[in-house]
Amino acid sequence: MAYFTQQLINAITLGAIYGLIAIGYTMVYGIIGMINFAHGEVFMIGAFISLIGFMICAMLGIGSGAVAIILVLLVAMTFTAIYGWAIERTAYRPLRGSFKLAPLISAIGVSILLQNYVQLAQGARPKPGGHVVEGGFNLFSADGFDVRVTWLQIVIVVVTVVLMAGFSWLIAATPLGRQQRACEQDMKMASLLGVNVDRTISLTFVMGAALAAVAGAMFLMYYGIIDFFIGFLAGIKAFTAAVLGGIGSLPGAMLGGLLIGLIEVFWAGYFSSEYKDVAVFAILVLVLIFRPTGLLGKPEIEKV
Repeated sequence: MAYFTQQLINAITLGAIYGLIAIGYTMVYGIIGMINFAHGEVFMIGAFISLIGFMICAMLGIGSGAVAIILVLLVAMTFTAIYGWAIERTAYRPLRGSFKLAPLISAIGVSILLQNYVQLAQGARPKPGGHVVEGGFNLFSADGFDVRVTWLQIVIVVVTVVLMAGFSWLIAATPLGRQQRACEQDMKMASLLGVNVDRTISLTFVMGAALAAVAGAMFLMYYGIIDFFIGFLAGIKAFTAAVLGGIGSLPGAMLGGLLIGLIEVFWAGYFSSEYKDVAVFAILVLVLIFRPTGLLGKPEIEKV
């Protein structure tokens, strides 16, 4: 029981990170119906910007604590938001009226470009990030096994819940959210009714990139090491989470992230860690076969 509880805590933490990345996928898909396959690289860039931010804070004598985390998160969200805007402006907007594969191929090209750009700028070797938040407490002990919760795990889960609640409120109760929902239903009609479609889509990319930056910072603090390739696998798993929960649904993206975290951690804990990714993608295949819309997704109604 103690071992199971410890793995559950680890799974919820990892699932929260995947969920934050998955929200970016599902927000973009919900409006323009396209998957931003460069989103994983935006997450990776957010992690690198966070690493640079923590290094600068350490040089200024702000090595750890809430102040350093808040400053780094704000800086990372700002810079990755610029990347998100640039991706939409250069890779998506010019191809919006083209056939559907064109933006997809463009996004894959941007993904490869960002990977190689970071590899050249930061080097191919993994970069250690140190421990910004240390300490924790024991929940209980059983059979000689201590169930431990770290403060960082609590921070990750709390930040994820707050951001999830905040973005859900933004989409449900603000003018920008109404514009996003209008574009999701009918982009042409929304434009005729006065909605600035280009601005709404750009802001959606910016918001998704900012969430990916938070996930990147949390990943850096949790694992303590990053490289230029972390965005590929994490992005694919977050995309799997978005599909599993129901692409286009924010609660579905978070639910999918938690489920992917549970599958990955428990498979590695009870079976073989070498095949945890196989288990995750096997679940994706089964979901696509038996429930293509995901757990919380709704069937798409084709407009004629």
